[in-house]
Amino acid sequence: MATALVQKPIIDPRYAFFKLVIKESKIHHRGVYAAERIPARRKVIEYTGERINRRETKRRGDGDITYLFTLDDYWTLDGAHGGSGAEIINHSCEPNLYAWNFKKHILYMSKRVIKPGEELTIDYRFDRKVERVPCLCGSRNCRGTINLLK
Repeated sequence: MATALVQKPIIDPRYAFFKLVIKESKIHHRGVYAAERIPARRKVIEYTGERINRRETKRRGDGDITYLFTLDDYWTLDGAHGGSGAEIINHSCEPNLYAWNFKKHILYMSKRVIKPGEELTIDYRFDRKVERVPCLCGSRNCRGTINLLK
């Protein structure tokens, strides 16, 4: 059974290090926006969710919309179950965040200063070997797909 769209996403303040809000996005459905200025190279939010094994990841990954983040070769976090709100952050080919896997925690870090009202984005970096997913980020250097090209 595939994961459905998170119906009532929230930002869990236990995992957010700045004021963030969820609202409609031009990129895809909903997105996460900065409600205050975020300096460069700072922890913004931790990606949380249910820790699931490879078999369960494969089962849950069979949908149009998933909230899965690979933690290592065996474990994946499913943000649809126990997510911090980071699972709502959309993809961009020119993101303002990057993911840092630190001691089995996925931290979203700011690449640059993020202004209040700006949508938070991350490069999902889907493998080029999996089904190609079109990108809707609209950035100047959009590669046309969420998947890596090389």
